[in-house]
Amino acid sequence: MTQINNQYKRRRFLTYLASTPLLGKSFRAVGQSPSEEISIPIDNAEEAVNVFDFETVARTTLSNAHYTYLSSGVDSGETIKANRAGFEKIQLRVRRMIDVSEVDTSIKLFGKSFSSPIVVAPCGTQKAFHPDGELATARASNSRDTLQILSTVSSYSVEEVNGSRHEPTWFQLYPTEDWNVTRQLVQRATNAGCPAIAVTVDLPASNREALRRFRRDTNMECLGCHIPGFSNSIQRRPMFDGIDTSSITTTRSSNLDWEFMDKLRDFTDAKLLLKGIVTSEDAELCIEHGVDGVIVSNHGGRAENSGRGTIESLPEVVRAVRGRIPVLVDSGFRRGVDIFKAFALGADAVCIGRPYLWGLSSYGQTGVEKVLDLLHSELKMMMQQAGTKQLSDINNNYIA
Repeated sequence: MTQINNQYKRRRFLTYLASTPLLGKSFRAVGQSPSEEISIPIDNAEEAVNVFDFETVARTTLSNAHYTYLSSGVDSGETIKANRAGFEKIQLRVRRMIDVSEVDTSIKLFGKSFSSPIVVAPCGTQKAFHPDGELATARASNSRDTLQILSTVSSYSVEEVNGSRHEPTWFQLYPTEDWNVTRQLVQRATNAGCPAIAVTVDLPASNREALRRFRRDTNMECLGCHIPGFSNSIQRRPMFDGIDTSSITTTRSSNLDWEFMDKLRDFTDAKLLLKGIVTSEDAELCIEHGVDGVIVSNHGGRAENSGRGTIESLPEVVRAVRGRIPVLVDSGFRRGVDIFKAFALGADAVCIGRPYLWGLSSYGQTGVEKVLDLLHSELKMMMQQAGTKQLSDINNNYIA
């Protein structure tokens, strides 16, 4: 009984402490603004009040190497910070006296309906965060009627993930220097039923300094999973099973051009999206080359050090596309109000990455489900607060 009372008192004290300014910056998540304090550590997924609660658990649950992989960006992290700071620059105009007792958050992408506009973004190596990895994420996304995009460097094969999800994901493609390898990846994904391929085009090179501090050739924490040498590493990825990878040296192809896009367009009937488009010029070229959709993305601050948030890039891409193809956006989304702002600026769906990985790291499938629930609930409340009954009601008039 004494132990129970002590635990209760400790939780009460932490609750009080979390509500005061005493903890300051030391109690904030990576890239989090001063106004977004983290709550006290939680004991299960249902106790979470917002997605930052899971970040706290993930930080203590994961190894140093895996948490660094999850949280870090490039250089000194300027673009990660910009992704969050961009939302704070946007104020909303909200309307009153509208019956919002019922709101509709459903979307339709390429003829397929989903009850939520939140998309589970492609993130590789999820087994580093939980033994079930992408399988847990697949079950969670299916249970919440949410689209999932699977990474080329998934810990599980597309066939296994689609089996757990009970319907196909979209497939994220890292093109390689060898067209034959790329072609086989696309063919395998489409054979598995994936209706869309999201081609990542924002990662010809990156300077991830934090990751480089964990030297895989000497760090025993990393050697348990990573065999030194690219060829050995890529052969451990299930999507490359049966593919001769001796001709490639990286999955970060630096030779991508529009000729490649034309070749890919001729090869497959799947819907093709380009992930990493952040300018009007490239958005226009997407239209010219028959791209079916774009994802406005800077790889969560893990690709380039532009110092520009994707929410700031979104308007010019939307203007260039002019409604001809869907525009999705990712990077830095942590709140339902962030999603609302993206729709006000013209997005058709919003992809999340780190938040659901925090949930996965903390509690597996139930953690991912709770993250999706929290963001969806916050979005619905923001829609009610703004007087919007459905997503199509949200437009630029709501931007102050």
